[in-house]
This record gives sequence, structure tokens and C-alpha cells, in this order.
Amino acid sequence: MSLRAAVLGHPISHSKSPALHLAAYAKLGVDIGYTAIDVTEAGLPALMARIRTEDGWRGLSVTMPLKTGMVAEVDEVRGVARTLGVVNTVAFEDQGGVVRLAGYNTDVAGIVNAVRNAGVVSSPAAVVLGGGGTAASAVAALKELGTEHADIFVRDISRAAEARAAAAGVGLSISVRPLAEAAAPTAHADVVISTLPPRGADGLAVQIGALGTGTPGVLLDVAYDPWPSRIAAVWQDGGGAVVPGLEMLLYQAVEQVRLFTGLGEEVNAAVIDVMCDAVDLPRRAI
Repeated sequence: MSLRAAVLGHPISHSKSPALHLAAYAKLGVDIGYTAIDVTEAGLPALMARIRTEDGWRGLSVTMPLKTGMVAEVDEVRGVARTLGVVNTVAFEDQGGVVRLAGYNTDVAGIVNAVRNAGVVSSPAAVVLGGGGTAASAVAALKELGTEHADIFVRDISRAAEARAAAAGVGLSISVRPLAEAAAPTAHADVVISTLPPRGADGLAVQIGALGTGTPGVLLDVAYDPWPSRIAAVWQDGGGAVVPGLEMLLYQAVEQVRLFTGLGEEVNAAVIDVMCDAVDLPRRAI
């Protein structure tokens, strides 16, 4: 029986997840196919009902806008995913001949590892751009990085429920503020995590550039297509360090590969190297 996995989202054609996963499976000698499936929030329940009837599934990667909706589609939510109410990974587990779906969140580990790789030891002044599912993961990651307070900037402050719930769940103090007020606090922050969609931070980037104050901190821009994003270019011009979204994607995918294959620490530096090669990232080890 052929084994399979997929990434779900909308839109999904830009996803680099297939390249990352297929490179890992080839290096590991594991026969798991991996595809991209375009599905909306409205279409997710029907797709998951169909997938449950099919054999051979090992895992699903879940991206925007499905990370909160997936919580209702799995049999069990584990770890930080349960705290956040945000699932980006579904593992198919055979329990005595019955396949159960377990939901996880590997985005938090992806963000933590990507930011630490940039040399961040702690982030006393942190900013998150966006308030949805990935922002919730960013909040949890900042807590793990030792942040005590973060400013969350969103277009509509009434639509930051996921970030607020995450902050309450992990015990991080936050302030939710309009994106229109973000330029100066963002430019001066130690760590900035942008969870806005592609080009969603372009206007803010212009405002930050116009300040002329420089950007001494570290920016992780989760959006990676097109790259460099406008805010990443402005940030680098201001003297700050930029972490591409592909690094976060890499680190969270490593955890997914471990879950989907069951190989754990066999997903080692050599496997991570070929994953880096697959998406043109410099080689590094976790």
C-alpha cells in the first residue's frame, strides 16, 4: 500500500512544503508521497470526512486559513496545540487497527528555532503583526523565548481572538493595537514576528522606512513568497537581521517529518541538510 501525506490550505500553489517533505523522505528511504491540496475553510469538513475513508494516510500539514478549523476535525489535540486551539499538523496513528487523527502544533517550535538561529537569546520588547492562528503560535513562541510582554498589531482589533486566547493560555502579557500605529514600536522592537499574508506588511514597510531610525532588532517574516518581502528589505536596509519565513517552514517541517515517519531522532542533521537544499536555504542543523 502506498503511503501518503499532504499540505492543506488556500491558496496552496506557492507552498514549499512538498519540496521539503519529499526531500526528507527520499533521504530517509521512506516511501511516502506528498502533495498539495487546495481547500477552503468551508470545504475542510467534507475533505476530512473523505480522507478518513482512505487508506495509507500518514499525515497532513495545515496552513492558512485552516489551522483553527482543523481542531474540530481530529480525534485528539495534543501539547501546545491544545492550549492554543491551533493545529498545523495531523498525524494518523494506528491504534489496534483503528486509525485515529492526532492534532499537533509544530509552528511554535518552528518559530523558536528560527529566531534562536538568528542569535536571539531573549526578546524583552517583542511585536507580533497579525492576530490569527499563526500569531497565536508566535505568542507561544515568544513566551518560550522569555518575552514578558508583546504588542500585537492587527487591522481590526475586534478580530484578534486567537492571539488573545493564546496569550491567556501561555501566560504572556499582550496589548492589542491597530496596525496603523505599528511603525515606531515595530522599528524599535528586539524581535518582530510578522504573520501577515504576502504583501500584507507592504504599507507598514514604507512607514518604517520613512522613520529613518533604523531597525536594530530581528524580524521573522512568516510570508516567504515573494521574497524578499518589502518589509524584509526595509528591515535589512535599516541594519536589522532578517529571518526568512522559509526557515520557520523548515524547522516546523522537521517536526512533521518525525511525526509522519515515526523515526524521531533519525531525522537528523543529514536529513535537515537535504531539506535545506530543496528550498535553497543555507545548510544548518537543529
